Amino acid sequence: MDSSQPEIDSSAAPLIAPLAIPNREPTATTASEVVFDLRDVDVYYGSTLAVEGVSMQVYKNVITAMIGPSGCGKSTMVRTLNRMNDSVPGFRVTGEALYHGNNLYAGDVDPVEVRRRIGMVFQRPNPFPKSIFDNIAWAPRILGLKDELGERVEKALRGAALWDEVKDRLKSSALGLSGGQQQRLCIARSIAIEPDVLLLDEPCSALDPIATASVEELMQDLKRNYTLVIVTHNMQQAARVAERTAFFSLEVSDGRRTGVLVEYDDTEKLFTRPDDKRTEDYVTGRFG
Repeated sequence: MDSSQPEIDSSAAPLIAPLAIPNREPTATTASEVVFDLRDVDVYYGSTLAVEGVSMQVYKNVITAMIGPSGCGKSTMVRTLNRMNDSVPGFRVTGEALYHGNNLYAGDVDPVEVRRRIGMVFQRPNPFPKSIFDNIAWAPRILGLKDELGERVEKALRGAALWDEVKDRLKSSALGLSGGQQQRLCIARSIAIEPDVLLLDEPCSALDPIATASVEELMQDLKRNYTLVIVTHNMQQAARVAERTAFFSLEVSDGRRTGVLVEYDDTEKLFTRPDDKRTEDYVTGRFG
């Protein structure tokens, strides 16, 4: 373990998972299609190495969680998956970030097409100051997908479990929806253009427990048609919704703080029988 990590009390209780993990069949990753294949990926902001040496595979129709302490690179990594960091000055990636076998950062790859196929939902709901209908119709209109627009909007709202709640007020402002409804609206906006993947960066951190439960239930429905990657500080949430979990941590050397992927495994195993002491210390609350 890095010498910068806090010393562990050897008299502490043995590992006891403090999380309620749903009973699930083990994830059949060996038979699943690989959506993302990260091979020794380093992420830089200028000369600063933000995340180092990430190698992991994300599987189709599986919910994958990224957990770890603040500043360990979770959000940086998830934004790397759809090139959302491209506009950040000095941002660059080395190694290979493959999406269905194609390098996301190859010179001939169109970032706009990447973001169409790999949608993103952010930490705080960010509906446009438009009607509910126009929020969902905005991206299809931009992309020229104007045929049967009403049906597309309805399908997206149904997919986000919001249709029954808003079908009679589609012309009303989306800003009048509750926080949980606004977040589901943002999910509907993302799936309106029929992406392959949904990235969710702390999607419930601004929501109350009831709205959080609604979004978590929605994730389970969405994985039938989409691959989901969720960044969360909430370990209980990762345990509830994700089949696979990646634990990131920080290494401190010469005054530099760099995010590293410590362990990546089936969620149940990572929380109850982790291979790395740093993972055990984090999930049992000994540091982080």
